[in-house]
Amino acid sequence: MNANFELLTELTEAHGAPGHEDRIREIVRRELGDVADEIRTDAMGNVVATVEGSEDPDYEVAVAAHMDEIGFMVKHVTEAGFLKLDALGGWDPRVLRAQRVTVHAAEGDLDGVIGSPPPHTMSEEERESTDEIEDLYVDLGRDGEDVADLVSVGDVVTMSQDTRALGETVTGKSMDDRVCLFAMLEAAKRVDPDVTVHFAATVQEEVGLRGARALGVDLDPDLAVALDVTVANDIPQFSDESKHVTELGGGAAIKLKDGSVITNPTVRKRMESVAETENVDHQLEVLPAGGTDTAGFQNTHGAKPVGAISVPLRYMHTVTEAAHADDVDATIDLLAAFLDTETGEHDYRL
Repeated sequence: MNANFELLTELTEAHGAPGHEDRIREIVRRELGDVADEIRTDAMGNVVATVEGSEDPDYEVAVAAHMDEIGFMVKHVTEAGFLKLDALGGWDPRVLRAQRVTVHAAEGDLDGVIGSPPPHTMSEEERESTDEIEDLYVDLGRDGEDVADLVSVGDVVTMSQDTRALGETVTGKSMDDRVCLFAMLEAAKRVDPDVTVHFAATVQEEVGLRGARALGVDLDPDLAVALDVTVANDIPQFSDESKHVTELGGGAAIKLKDGSVITNPTVRKRMESVAETENVDHQLEVLPAGGTDTAGFQNTHGAKPVGAISVPLRYMHTVTEAAHADDVDATIDLLAAFLDTETGEHDYRL
């Protein structure tokens, strides 16, 4: 990876469940402190770093990437000291058993593990049953009294996972959406825009695009671009290439649609033109389901031209997600080039 792998590692290994993005917020403010003309945080916790345009500061572009990761909230502590969970975001329960987690308690972080009964003691029916979040529990390795003193209902829980280079890919937890947040931060350090750009690190995307919708009330941009990951199903389970959506190593994905938005065709075409002019590897994305902050901007402050750039991701919404280093670099390159060539004179009307 040409970009700063240490920063990406810091972002992905930091913890920030929806509504509890404090640690990520600190990193964002630190990284953009020397770049932005103004940094502010709203009541929901969205961070907006504004870079004033040198030629047409009245024309405004908003770029958004979300800070939160899927996680859990403690909903009950049993007398024996086991924690029952409520999901914050869309988990696949099949991959959660026997995984290490971090419980973010008032007095500090606690290590735990999601329990998994040994198969030797399970009936055939139990082995074939489908897990649900309500069936899971966290074991802190402490007795009930200790746990009751340390953990409260409402404490959040995130996965405990390190970030590693694996061949040409980068793997770890919360690549959704920290890899795109990383791309936004790196692009912000490169650009010298003619127009004003608001770099927005949003909250609570994983529970309904809530941060972007709230931010769209405060910001009234002329153009909005969101960065998020997208599905890369280029794996053995998907022999039908039409279901891959994107492929790792194919470059930055320029979104045409997902479950929440159809991007503006003129914005998308300009993104393609910039990618071709700058020789940035890219591919087109048609995502059947799922949503991004793009829709949050489109729905809150009237009709806005919107576009989106995605980083292809394998194993999305699991414990270990994987992105290709070249795709991350391509996303940074494309976003920076797109912003540097935005003059405020492009006609995005349909």
